[in-house]
Amino acid sequence: MYADLLFTGGPVLTPEGRTASAVAVTGDRITAVGREEVHGLAGPRTEVVDLAGRLLLPGFQDAHVHPVPAGLELSQCDLTGTRTAHETLAAVRAYADAHPEREWITGGGWSMEAFEGGTPTRELLDAVVPDRPVYLPNRDHHGAWVNSRALALAGITRDTPDPADGRIDRDASGEPSGTLQEGAMQLVGRLTPPATQADRVAALLHAQRHLHALGITAWQDALVGDFLGMDDPSQAYLAAARDGSLTARVVGALWWDRERGAEQIPELAERRAALSHGRFSATSVKLMLDGVAETGTAALLDPYLDKCGCVTANRGTSFIDPEQLPKYVTELDALGFQCHFHALGDRAVRDALDAIEAARAANGPSDTRPHLAHLQVVQPADVPRFARLGAIANIQPLWAAHEPQMDELTIPFLGPERAALQYPFGALLRSGARLAAGSDWPVSSPDPLHGIHVAVNRVGLGGDTPVFLPGERIGLAEAFAAYTAGSAHVNHLDETGEVRVGALADLVVLDRDPFDGAPEAIGDTRVAQTYVGGARVYAAQEA
Repeated sequence: MYADLLFTGGPVLTPEGRTASAVAVTGDRITAVGREEVHGLAGPRTEVVDLAGRLLLPGFQDAHVHPVPAGLELSQCDLTGTRTAHETLAAVRAYADAHPEREWITGGGWSMEAFEGGTPTRELLDAVVPDRPVYLPNRDHHGAWVNSRALALAGITRDTPDPADGRIDRDASGEPSGTLQEGAMQLVGRLTPPATQADRVAALLHAQRHLHALGITAWQDALVGDFLGMDDPSQAYLAAARDGSLTARVVGALWWDRERGAEQIPELAERRAALSHGRFSATSVKLMLDGVAETGTAALLDPYLDKCGCVTANRGTSFIDPEQLPKYVTELDALGFQCHFHALGDRAVRDALDAIEAARAANGPSDTRPHLAHLQVVQPADVPRFARLGAIANIQPLWAAHEPQMDELTIPFLGPERAALQYPFGALLRSGARLAAGSDWPVSSPDPLHGIHVAVNRVGLGGDTPVFLPGERIGLAEAFAAYTAGSAHVNHLDETGEVRVGALADLVVLDRDPFDGAPEAIGDTRVAQTYVGGARVYAAQEA
C-alpha cells in the first residue's frame, strides 16, 4: 500500500536519535520509519516532502499554556513588546486614542522590570487615560495595574482590607497605589466587560494558528474555569471540538476553587464528563498553591529578604491549606484526575510532593501523572522525590536566565544560597525525573525553540548575559524530549510525542538541523511545516 505522505532527504529525530532519513504516513499514522527502503512507498498520489537536510521531529506540545487569554490580549491593549515605562505608557495611550468606543481599557502583558520595584502607580495611568477605567494584568498575570477611575469604580480606598489571597499595594500614606496582587486583582477585574462566546472562540482559533506556526500540535490549558476575572475557555474549546475547528489536541486543567474544599470534587467530575469531546478532554485539575517570587507571594520555607538583605517576616502565600491538600489530592487521584500544580516556591513544591506521596500511600500506584509547573526554587532534598513518586517536572525554560526581572526583583530577595536553587533542570534530569515543558503564554513566549535555546544555554536569546547556573543546563536532545515525549506523557497522549511506526503523525519540519549548529544558534531555528494527524496545519511561505 502506498503512503499518503512521505518525508525524505533529511535527518529524523526518533527515540533512538537521528537514526532515520525517511518517514511514511498513511491516513493519520506513521507507517514506516527508515532510510532508502521507505522510498518504495511513494505512489502516484503520494505527497513527497523533500526535507533537504532539515530536521523532522515530533510535534511540540506545551504542557502549561493559556491560549484563550493570550488570544484575547492580542486583540486588546497588548503590552508584551514593551520594555520601558515610557514605551508601556505610550502603548496604552495609543491604544486608548485608537479605541474611543471602549468603556474600559483592558489587555496586559507589561513587564515589572520597567517600573521601580515592579509596581507602577495609578498616577502614571491617570496621565494617559484619565477619563476611563484601566485594568492591565502584568506579564505573569499575578498582578494588575489600574488607574484611579478603576479604583473608584471598585470602591477601593485606604480603608479597604486586603483579601485573604491577595494584596492591595499602597503608597507611603496608605492610599492604594495602583497595583493589585493575586486575589486583589478580582476587586477590579470582576467589573471589566466580559468577553462573549464569539470573542473566546475567535481568540482560541487565533492562538491556535500562532501555536501551529511554532510547531505546537498539542497543549494543556492550565486554567479552565473562573479565576480572577479571566475568561473561562471551556465553552470555546467545546464549540471548536464539536465543529472540527480545533485542530490541536488539548487537555484542559479544571480550576480548583481555592476558596472551597473537597465539596467541589463531584462538580469537577461532572465538568470532566460534560466538557470532554473529540480533541478536547478536561481530565486534569489545576491547583494553584502559591504566587510568584517577584511580588513576595511564592511560598518559601524560609522568609524573603528585604532590599537591605535583612530577613523579613514574609514567607509568601499558600493559597490552598497545606494540611488539607493531601486529602484533596488523594480524592482527585482516586477518581482518575491528574493534578496539575502551580508550585513555584520551595514550600509549595514540598507541599505538592507531600500531597502526591499521601495519594500514593492511600491509593497505590496510578497512571494519573501528576505534574508540578514552574519549580523556581526546589530544595535539593526534594529533587529525587520526583522520580520516586512519578511526579513530572513541568519546566518553563525561558525563565531560567539572567534578565532584569530575575536580577533586580528576585535574586536580591531570595539571597545567594536560595537563588542558586532556581530552575534545577539538570539536577532533576540527573535524578531520574521526567521533564515536560511549557511556556505559560501569555506570561512568556510560546516558542518552543526559544525555550529549548535557554534550556540548553541558560542564557537569554540576546546572549549577552552571564550563564545562569550553568550546572543546570541540559542537552539539546533532552530539551527536545521535554517539549515532545515529556509533554505528550503529561497529556496522556501516548500515541504522540515520538516518530515511530504506529504513532499519530503529529510532525514538525524545521528550517535546519539545529544539532549541526552551534548551541548559541538554536534560537535562530524556525518552523517550516506543522502536521497534525498527517494533515498540514501550517506552512511557512518559504517552506
